[in-house]
Amino acid sequence: MAKTKPGKKDVDSYTIKGTNKIVRPGDCVLMRPSDSDKPPYVARVEKIEADHRNNVKVRVRWYYRPEESMGGRRQFHGAKELFLSDHYDVQSAHTIEGKCIVHTFKNYTKLENVGAEDYFCRFEYKAATGGFTPDRVAVYCKCEMPYNPDDLMVQCEGCKDWFHPSCMGMTIEEAKKLERFLCSDCSDDDAKRSLNSIPVSPSVEAKVEQPKRRKR
Repeated sequence: MAKTKPGKKDVDSYTIKGTNKIVRPGDCVLMRPSDSDKPPYVARVEKIEADHRNNVKVRVRWYYRPEESMGGRRQFHGAKELFLSDHYDVQSAHTIEGKCIVHTFKNYTKLENVGAEDYFCRFEYKAATGGFTPDRVAVYCKCEMPYNPDDLMVQCEGCKDWFHPSCMGMTIEEAKKLERFLCSDCSDDDAKRSLNSIPVSPSVEAKVEQPKRRKR
């Protein structure tokens, strides 16, 4: 009579090989790609289990980089932006290289220093269809693009919209020197106020809490 193989058991944690870093369900990790030329994959650990030989596997939910999505990378995607996909997998725990943090978009913009382990996510991504949730986000500037946290923007004191310096005919260096800013529409509407005497250097906090007036 054949013996029944011992089953797998759930475990609370896994220590990354060669380190003292402990991974638990809910943590985000960097996983070694099959192609060494590619950056590590990013995933969220959903479950950790071990078999009778103590081989540890992790069930993960993958994050996709913009260039891995159907639409590809677009101008408003940040360098550290990820999409939380509906793609799940079971992988050997040995492929985990390290831990990372995937912040909410708002929390990411509040970071004083962005480290190598810091990423952010503002969209969920359906791998089979290429669909995104939410499918609409606030847009800014006359170019009507969503906010890219890597790009400096200046806020108009009149209409309170945010603008890219390049769209306003300014360099980033010029924009950083501004104390206040009026966009061309608002400066035309209020000729009493000189553009040179008004101008603004935005804080990230204000940028994030700016009312979402337009959708695309």
